[in-house]
Amino acid sequence: MKKVNIIAEIGINHNGDLEVAKKLIDVAAVAGCNYAKFQKRNPDICVPEKQKKKIKKTPWGKMTYLEYKHRIEFGKDEYDELFDYAKSKGIEIFASVWDKDSVDFMSKYTTVMKIPSALITNLELCREARKNCDTLIISTGMSTEKEIDRCVEVCNPDVIMHTNSSYPSKIEELNLSYIEYLRRKHPKKEIGYSAHEYGLVTTFVTVALGASWIERHITLDRTMWGSDQLASVEPIGLIKLMKGIRDVEKSIGPGGPRKVLGSELSKRKSLRGE
Repeated sequence: MKKVNIIAEIGINHNGDLEVAKKLIDVAAVAGCNYAKFQKRNPDICVPEKQKKKIKKTPWGKMTYLEYKHRIEFGKDEYDELFDYAKSKGIEIFASVWDKDSVDFMSKYTTVMKIPSALITNLELCREARKNCDTLIISTGMSTEKEIDRCVEVCNPDVIMHTNSSYPSKIEELNLSYIEYLRRKHPKKEIGYSAHEYGLVTTFVTVALGASWIERHITLDRTMWGSDQLASVEPIGLIKLMKGIRDVEKSIGPGGPRKVLGSELSKRKSLRGE
């Protein structure tokens, strides 16, 4: 089988701290992930008007929601440093883009982009991202089949990722069989899985179901402040995840018809006398 691409989703789990972001890149690189991913926004555009002046309690004190979103957003200086740092660690980074400004911004750094689940109905954004990258990934959470079909029609993504957009996701609501449905429906696309549930076992299952891209949120510590930390895996969990995925890949094999393996010959001889 084709080797699975694994994305370590840093997202906003860095809390606007460049050194934390670098440590998370280190974790992804040491674990052997193919990519680490951030989220890029222009808060002035992305934050709804009704939310901008709402007061939010943060580790840095009370501030408006808009101030908070600016507080944790990286700009050019930080991304210059992060892309150089990731290159020195032998791992590629990219971002989910949340607005057209962010598409333009990230296109100066990478040819890979992702449209998050929340925005696959923003067809103007989808078109803009498609024009500005070589590899486009979309996530299907919180969307109807009709909405997904329209997005695929408009932006022709390279990778379609199944996901449940609740954080953390309930195991009984994962519907992992949808991966097989997507593979049948879009045989020329790569199908992936973006995980938000507790534990690793269900993510291993998606590889056996045919997912060729896997994404999991990562954190240095799940008790850190932030909305995505609890649904993330810590460094040791990411290392276990990587090993498990690679083991599943090795175990799947070429399928039938059944052949006697070289490692079985001695046992065949001792038990059958052949």
